[in-house]
Amino acid sequence: MNRTPMMRSLLLAALAVLFAAGCTGSKAAGPGTGTGTTDGKAGTGTKTNEPVPISNRAKLLFEDALGALQAQKKANAYDYPSLERKFKAALDADQSLAEAEYNLGVIAERQGNTQEAIARYQTALKKKPTLRQASENLAVITQNAGDITGAVSIYQGILKVYPDDANSRARLAEIYRQTGDHEKAMEFSRAALMREPQSVTAYKVMMRSYLERKQLAMAKLVALRALKIDQNDPELHHTIGLILLQEEKKDEARAQFKRALETRADYVPSHVMMAQLALEVEDYPAAEEHLRRILQADSKNAAAHLDLGLAYKGQGQLDKAMQEYDEAEKLDPKMAAIYFNRGVLLHRHKGAPERAIELYRKYMTLSGGEVALNAEHPIFGLLREAESIVQAQREAAAAEEQQKKLEELQKQQQELMKAEEGKQGNVAPASGTNAPAPTEPAGGAPSPAANNPPPAEAQPKQPATAHEQKNPAKTDPTEPSDDIF
Repeated sequence: MNRTPMMRSLLLAALAVLFAAGCTGSKAAGPGTGTGTTDGKAGTGTKTNEPVPISNRAKLLFEDALGALQAQKKANAYDYPSLERKFKAALDADQSLAEAEYNLGVIAERQGNTQEAIARYQTALKKKPTLRQASENLAVITQNAGDITGAVSIYQGILKVYPDDANSRARLAEIYRQTGDHEKAMEFSRAALMREPQSVTAYKVMMRSYLERKQLAMAKLVALRALKIDQNDPELHHTIGLILLQEEKKDEARAQFKRALETRADYVPSHVMMAQLALEVEDYPAAEEHLRRILQADSKNAAAHLDLGLAYKGQGQLDKAMQEYDEAEKLDPKMAAIYFNRGVLLHRHKGAPERAIELYRKYMTLSGGEVALNAEHPIFGLLREAESIVQAQREAAAAEEQQKKLEELQKQQQELMKAEEGKQGNVAPASGTNAPAPTEPAGGAPSPAANNPPPAEAQPKQPATAHEQKNPAKTDPTEPSDDIF
């Protein structure tokens, strides 16, 4: 799986913590006890001690919104549109309520409206620059957008104003981890924990760093310590699941991924792992369910579309599978696996081996060619099989064409023979006899019958004499007998 969906999910998990922290902090301090305005720059302005007055109606509406949030959090079922309406009502009652603006930013981010979230956070900071959570969220968004330098700048700006801020140190530790500097990552994580021993973010950085370095025992130990702080953090359960997979304990890992989804049903990384595990054991309906949840969160996830195609194929829904492969290709034309799986479907199930050969070769090209592929890769056997089928089809087609030509030639010969027989049958035999029709003698000489027409009246046939019976050849009565007795 590519890193972008995973990072987006980590961002959402972090926002869940920040959402709760931000709201709880606001509720404890009260929306009417802000620190006043500064020059509006995130975490870099000059603070004043003059409080900003908030209307009583806005306070009441804000408290109502927080109450709804706490109830939904306890039930682990968030109704973001409902929460959005409540916080908007509080903000409409008093535009100075920075905490309401901030929480609307979190809600927007949780619903995938990143640009709106950025605008909300920036507005919240203009109203209340001391709202560090808004600065941290902006830094996380910047970091996940690939602007590492920009994110570091925001975190360093926070630390200039708040030198003992633990969260900014933990976030910087995560950046060092992502860039492969595990030593710096551990240093900043420990510094964050020294200032805030309950910093789950710092623990997460440490456990991921240990996991990436294959120090599984230490990774699990840190994760368990973090769980004691927050049993309902899906990322902690998910990371423990990843550790168990490394230990080849798939059943236990599956239980942890399931637990992560119980704590938060829309936690994408655990849906990804559950889908992969389901595909491995050919539980295609379960894989389809998890992949649909992934696509609900990110419809542009090409890998999820490809895997959903595999789930459909496993259930015999071949046309749906082909549609998912097509969608994956639109999103990422260079994903080699698309062409392999589409080729298998056309080859084995659609009777189109010739088209499959093209797709197999494209897969090999995108994978780096034959040299880059393992000699035992199934692509080689599939390609040979498809080529054999195509060759057999061509030979069968050539033989069929030859047979058709032979049958056509035989048909023509039969028609010619019938035509000859028809010409001979046009000459009718003499009436009253079975003799064949007379023919002219060679040389064109007239026949005796032509010079001696038959008598007018036929004479009755006389019985043969004894001499005639002995000499049947001489039957003409006018011919003299030359027998000597």
